[in-house]
Amino acid sequence: MRPTILYGGTFDPVHNGHLAVAEAVAAAFAVTVHLIPAADPPHRAPPGASATQRAEMLDLAVAGHPGLRVDRRELTRGGASFTIDTLHEARNELGPDAPVIWLLGSDALVGLASWKHWRGLFELAHVLAYKRPGSELDHDWLKQHAPDVFAEIAARWCANEALTQRPAGGFSIFQPTVERPESASDVRSLASENGGWMTLVPPSVAGYILDRRLYGASV
Repeated sequence: MRPTILYGGTFDPVHNGHLAVAEAVAAAFAVTVHLIPAADPPHRAPPGASATQRAEMLDLAVAGHPGLRVDRRELTRGGASFTIDTLHEARNELGPDAPVIWLLGSDALVGLASWKHWRGLFELAHVLAYKRPGSELDHDWLKQHAPDVFAEIAARWCANEALTQRPAGGFSIFQPTVERPESASDVRSLASENGGWMTLVPPSVAGYILDRRLYGASV
């Protein structure tokens, strides 16, 4: 069965690294990847752009990318954006037998044990992690940096293909062909300093940021 792949995040702002990973995953699984901007992310400082602005930047970024779409469910739901609630919604819509995959970066994986009802995520979906700069995503690295998470996923570790064969409960690593160095924090800090940030985001997103003077950016 083809899985439903959900890629949640703050996307403050969406950058070329987000898009490259999402497109690579969409191609590998031959499905559409749903990018879900958090309305009110509970695990970080308030975003620099509003939820509506971040979703609008995502709309601009995915235009012309048929394998990607924006899913506003966390914006319409309101309140704190907990992944467990989003996955309950998706599971109710898709039924008990559909494979569901939650895509996240290794930086988010390391902090997974701080998420609401995080072990329950595996009852609702698989988790697919991709490598971010500064991580190794192997057993030893995860044991050192996220021992509770490693203890949960060690027995769940499987090949990417196995995630399509059952509804939930697996963990796998996605290896992009090229590791992307972009980060939203770099875009924000460089924008506020009028540095070379515009090449880190799609041109349409750069124009949106400049038009609205987000993150302290100016022409």
